[in-house]
Amino acid sequence: MSLHVEPFRANSSNIEGLKIISTKMATDDRGTVRELFRDSVYSEVLPETITGWKQINLTRTRKGAVRGLHGEAMSKLVTVAYGSVFGAYVDTRPDSRTFGVVQTVHITPGIQVFVPQGVCNGFQALEDTEYLYFFDNEWAPGMPGTALCPLDPELGIRWPIPVDINNPDQISQKDSKAPTFKELCEILGIN
Repeated sequence: MSLHVEPFRANSSNIEGLKIISTKMATDDRGTVRELFRDSVYSEVLPETITGWKQINLTRTRKGAVRGLHGEAMSKLVTVAYGSVFGAYVDTRPDSRTFGVVQTVHITPGIQVFVPQGVCNGFQALEDTEYLYFFDNEWAPGMPGTALCPLDPELGIRWPIPVDINNPDQISQKDSKAPTFKELCEILGIN
């Protein structure tokens, strides 16, 4: 039986604090074991403010559907358990040197993205997908944060599968009616 081990790697991105992570994976003739989280390894690349995950969600999303862009008052570690997504991230932290920067990542099993608080997270399922969120804060209705319309042309996000704004199977009304980046800047008083 042959064994192949992929080591843990974490890379910086275009957005300050956003990390693209390749998990440690061990593959043999039986299949693959992926480390979703190991505190001793992740503590070296995540901010000291992350003291533990308070909530973990798993969503099942159909091919072509878009979720987000959401930036609640929490940091997130996101990945897929099954399937693949086109992930999109926008820095909405007014005091960040990368404010307004967009980063996209193709996420498959074994690829994770650490999303700092204040960075909007969204994705489009490229096939039927199970998407995992690790949160450092429990979600609550009305919690502070930002949201952006994922179809805002000024963001320049090229969703791989065309999105029909009137199709609720592809995008929620809440997401399609979220502010544009320009509207967010007006709300924040940024020119």
